Amino acid sequence: MPRALSAGKPCRRNHVKTGIIMNRTHLPGILAMATVVVASNILVQFLFGQWLTYGAFTYPVAFLVTDVMNRVYGAGPARRVVLAGFAVGVICSLIGTQILLEGDGFTYPAVTLRIALGSGLAFLIAQLVDISIFNKFRAGKWWRAPLISTLVGSSLDTAIFFTVAFSAALTALEPGNDVSWAGEALPLLGFGPVVPLWVSLAVADWAVKLGLALLALAPFRIIVWKLSSRTT
Repeated sequence: MPRALSAGKPCRRNHVKTGIIMNRTHLPGILAMATVVVASNILVQFLFGQWLTYGAFTYPVAFLVTDVMNRVYGAGPARRVVLAGFAVGVICSLIGTQILLEGDGFTYPAVTLRIALGSGLAFLIAQLVDISIFNKFRAGKWWRAPLISTLVGSSLDTAIFFTVAFSAALTALEPGNDVSWAGEALPLLGFGPVVPLWVSLAVADWAVKLGLALLALAPFRIIVWKLSSRTT
């Protein structure tokens, strides 16, 4: 066997081995992403106070996962984690539409179809935009890329999700899902102009995401440092 061919085989095996290792390192990110999507799809249906849902406190974790993957492994692996997490999350959410819950004398699906669609669409667009913006500011100060990308991504996520999930204009997406409660006309956050309730929920959700984007900088810095030390 020629030396060139015999020398090439170990390189090929090493390449395959490296790919397996990289896939394994991405698995925690994929699982974290899928967990966040599924949990948020359920929690967004339950109010926390008057203007927030419990999902407002869990969904922002997805941006932390994406930014950590982007900083440590690069944009390509970050996109693969987003796409894999998106696929798993959508499948689990669609399964949730077939699970019926009971409460207050009513039977309702654990996840409505509109929430599943809105969550999936908002997640995919917002996360991919997050990755793109992160890359533009990657070379700057360590906090600039995760902060700016998360602020923009969170804004898109909120606007897309609440519009698809609760806007009366999109009732045709799921005629059997009564979201009339979300269309109740009330002052914005209790003191602003009169708007549908879901708009107040969206604004409050957006404000929480902005606050959590700032708080997430500390765990982002710590997690990136630990993962980077393992890969070097």
